[in-house]
Amino acid sequence: MKLSGRIFQAVLGLSFGLLFNSSLVARDVAGISFSEQVSVDGIEKQLVLNGAGIRYKFFFKIYAGALYLPAKQSSADAVLKTPQANRVVMHFLYDEVEKEKLVNAWLEGFEENVESAVFIALKDRLDKFNAMFLNLHKGDVVLLDYIPEQGTRVTIKGEQKGVINGADFNQALLSVWLGKEPVTEELKDAMLGVEEDE
Repeated sequence: MKLSGRIFQAVLGLSFGLLFNSSLVARDVAGISFSEQVSVDGIEKQLVLNGAGIRYKFFFKIYAGALYLPAKQSSADAVLKTPQANRVVMHFLYDEVEKEKLVNAWLEGFEENVESAVFIALKDRLDKFNAMFLNLHKGDVVLLDYIPEQGTRVTIKGEQKGVINGADFNQALLSVWLGKEPVTEELKDAMLGVEEDE
């Protein structure tokens, strides 16, 4: 009986530990689990999941996207105007997304969300960024980590491809999802956690 009591206490303790340890909690989006907190190499403080959603093209699910920040923020303007450590995760759901389509999407996203002069200033770095991509398939993961004083580190399928310097580049990159002409309004709201508050 005593042994059973000890086992019960151990299981109960483990359950409470799992419940209150936020780093072990995950949010499910289209079958993909996004941790509520992540540790990013080069960033001292853990980042928290700001929001996550799905990028649809017509009725196709292209990828599940998530935004991590030092603290939750529901204002797109605040996120874009205050350079801070962040991570964007793109977990691909579609069978294959060709590099050419990805490149065109990045170009379009930058052109529609930054001023012409800013786009010109970023063009060489955007070309370098685009050169890092390749055809992506279902299950592939892209990590875009902004590390202050270093830049935006690009990791594709577990391989670090390089770093694009400049807070201005990262702000323009975030505007692809959070700017005035986001990839979709639904994903923008999801990454800002707006849907959760409604």
